[in-house]
Amino acid sequence: MLSVRRPARSRLAGFLFAVALPWLLTAALTPLRPHVNLISDILLFLLTAVVAALAGGLLPALVAAVLASVLLNYYFTPPLHTLTIDEPGNALALLVFVLVAMLVSGAVDQAARRTRQRDRAEAESRILAEANRVRTALLAAVGHDLRTPLAAAKASVSSLLSTEEARLAPADRRELLVAADESLDRLTALVDNLLDLSRLQAGAMPVRLRRVALDEVVAAALDAMGPAGREVRVELPETLPVVVADAGLLERVLVNLADNALRHSPHTRPPMLAATSRPGRVELRLVDHGPGIPSADRDRVFLPFQRLGDTDNTHGIGLGLALCRGLAEAMGGRLEPRDTPGGGLTMVLALPATDEPLTGPRERTGAGR
Repeated sequence: MLSVRRPARSRLAGFLFAVALPWLLTAALTPLRPHVNLISDILLFLLTAVVAALAGGLLPALVAAVLASVLLNYYFTPPLHTLTIDEPGNALALLVFVLVAMLVSGAVDQAARRTRQRDRAEAESRILAEANRVRTALLAAVGHDLRTPLAAAKASVSSLLSTEEARLAPADRRELLVAADESLDRLTALVDNLLDLSRLQAGAMPVRLRRVALDEVVAAALDAMGPAGREVRVELPETLPVVVADAGLLERVLVNLADNALRHSPHTRPPMLAATSRPGRVELRLVDHGPGIPSADRDRVFLPFQRLGDTDNTHGIGLGLALCRGLAEAMGGRLEPRDTPGGGLTMVLALPATDEPLTGPRERTGAGR
């Protein structure tokens, strides 16, 4: 059985009720004493113990029961204003009141404990179910996405070793080396994404905010993408203000967004990266003319291991957008999807901006950061 303690504030409230409610009830019933008998008084005072039990547990309820019995004896049991009792029946009634108050309070407290235990168990069950889902998705990713580039690199290296003594044309040797290099790069990117997402979720991602020239970060991000980066159209105003960001993390966000836009854009309509200055911020827009994302799925695509129902893992394990939003928020920005006029998806990255000019050496970026 789970042990669930009440919060300190709840216990304090229970003691306040245990002390205040019997006195308030005494003040309310005193003018009505000729019209209310002792049995009615006992039942009303019993409620104070129940309320104290609900608010703070068994101990405040016992305090309420003892205080209520004293007040019942002093103010409502003849002879009044003394702690003596003339009639044995009244003494028995007060004794039964204390016992019933204790039993009822204990039952109420036990029921409240079981309710909290059930709620805690259900919450832990939901967490375990989510952990199992993530674990299953991660195992699927390891089974395909992480093994595929590793297998390709292994095959290339094995081919080079098996033909080491035989004559191998330089072009063939270079093709095998390039294949191994690309596979290892892909494997490195997947592992980096997994590690970065785990750091974000643990709140351990180092973020170094600086004034950054946006045009330099955009250029570095597109260069890091290689030939694919040259397919992205760029429209940045010359008067764009300086943004406050971590240049390395911002570069990773732009690379992920641009890669995602390229993957879903038709060859005849490549994606476009544009920027707009707003009060206190700069909005970067990565525009594509692909199939877009239905409104109902726009929150789900920012969850890890989501690929909008794709059954293959050839384009990653669904970490890109989750990582992009996490990095954007870590830098004090936000990332939101919008419709592209005419069809497609526009990812809007909003970053804090400043009118202060850059002084000294500019914040440099690098793909290996």
